[in-house]
Amino acid sequence: MNRRAFTLTSLAAIAAAGPAVATERFTFPSIDGGDYDLAVWRGRPILVVNTASLCGFTDQYADLQRLQDTYQDRAIVLAVPSDDFAQELADNAAVAEFCEMQYGLTLPLTTIQSVRGPGAHPFYRWLARDHGFVPQWNFNKVLLDQAGQPVQTWGSGPNPMGRRIRGALDGLLAA
Repeated sequence: MNRRAFTLTSLAAIAAAGPAVATERFTFPSIDGGDYDLAVWRGRPILVVNTASLCGFTDQYADLQRLQDTYQDRAIVLAVPSDDFAQELADNAAVAEFCEMQYGLTLPLTTIQSVRGPGAHPFYRWLARDHGFVPQWNFNKVLLDQAGQPVQTWGSGPNPMGRRIRGALDGLLAA
């Protein structure tokens, strides 16, 4: 399933689940065109990960896809490519091709975004301002609960399919 079909399937599932209350609303441009609106995914946990194609942690892409495949419509994994640490490819087309060819990614993937400082995407500015979280490197992870609020953050090290992240997701889904 491609990312666009994934998004349409996700939209239908959320609409069926009913409305959820949110305090903030963020959209990210999709690397395939269009936008990802986090509010559309409310009602499900969302793992947001700042990524980079040339990082030593890039192999985590495979486990991010496995995590998305494992949780399917119960949770979302959103990859946010960033060149803030000078380890991303030159443009969105190169990132999209790399992710598809090397990892077969179908999970939602945004365009290249800044995740630190005053030029950061509004989502990351909100995380820094209201929740004290600023990515310190690539593949930092933020878990949002079903209402879109951050409940846990991790640095680059924890594996997306590892006990810590899956345990946190399972805990949210069981609540």
